[in-house]
Amino acid sequence: MTASNTEDGNALTQAVDTRDDDIIDVVQAAVRGRQVVLAFQPVVEASAQERVAFWEGLARVQDSTGRIIPAMQFMDAVEETETGRMIDCLALDLGLKALAQVPTLRLAVNLSARSIGFPRWNRILRRGLAREATVGERLILEISEASVMTVPELVGNLMTDLRSKGIAFALDDFGAGETVFRHLRRLQFDILKIDGQYCRNVAKDPDNQVLTRAIQAMASQFDMYCVAENVETEEDASYLTGIGVDCLQGYRFGAPAMAPPFLAAVDGNKIA
Repeated sequence: MTASNTEDGNALTQAVDTRDDDIIDVVQAAVRGRQVVLAFQPVVEASAQERVAFWEGLARVQDSTGRIIPAMQFMDAVEETETGRMIDCLALDLGLKALAQVPTLRLAVNLSARSIGFPRWNRILRRGLAREATVGERLILEISEASVMTVPELVGNLMTDLRSKGIAFALDDFGAGETVFRHLRRLQFDILKIDGQYCRNVAKDPDNQVLTRAIQAMASQFDMYCVAENVETEEDASYLTGIGVDCLQGYRFGAPAMAPPFLAAVDGNKIA
C-alpha cells in the first residue's frame, strides 16, 4: 500500500468515526429530551393483501431541527450502550400507549436482547400491561436474530415469563446474522421474519428462491407464522405468496408512517 493510499484510508476512517460520534451526540440529546417517536409500517396477510395482520412500530429520533432520523442510521452505534436501552424503553412505552388507545391495534415493537434485564424496561412493560386488559395479547416483541444470539438463555426466560400474558414473539432479520437453528425448537418464536436481502428481487433470483423456500419450510415445521420483509414489487409479493409465506411487509404495501390510518380515531391524531 502506498503512502497516499494509507493517508486516504486514515482520512476515511476518521470521517466515519466523526460521523458516528455526531450521530451518537444527536441521538443522546434526543433521548434526554424524549424526542423518540414511532413510525408505523403495515404487515399484510399474503392471501388477502388488503388486510393488515399487524403493524410494526419503528423507532425514530428527532434532532434539534425536527428532522426524523431512522434507527438504521444510529442503532448499530448505540445498541450496546445505555442510550440503546433507553430507546427500547421509550419505544416500548409509545407502543403500549398506542395499544391502549387503539383497541383494534396489534403492534410489534423492537427489542434488543440486551434490554431484557434493564429494570426501567421491565417497569414500563408491567405498567403498560396493567393499563388495559387486552394489551398483552395484542403486543408482539420483535428481536433480531443477531441480538438473540448474544444472550439466548435470557431470551428464552423472557419468552417463558411473558407468554402467560398473551405476548407473542417475532424473530426478526432471520438469515442475516449468526445462525440460531439450534435454538429454534427450544425458543419457539411465534413469528419468523425472513431478512429482506433474500426477499428483494426474489421472483428473478434463483438463489434467493432456494433460501426463501427453505426458511418458509422451516417456519412451517416449527409452527411459526412466516413474514417476508422488504417486499417492494408485485412480482416478489406473488412469488412469496406462492411458496406459502403468511405475511408480507415492505414498501409495496406502505412505508413507515408517523400518522397511520388507525390513528385517525385517536384524539389529537397522535399517541400521547
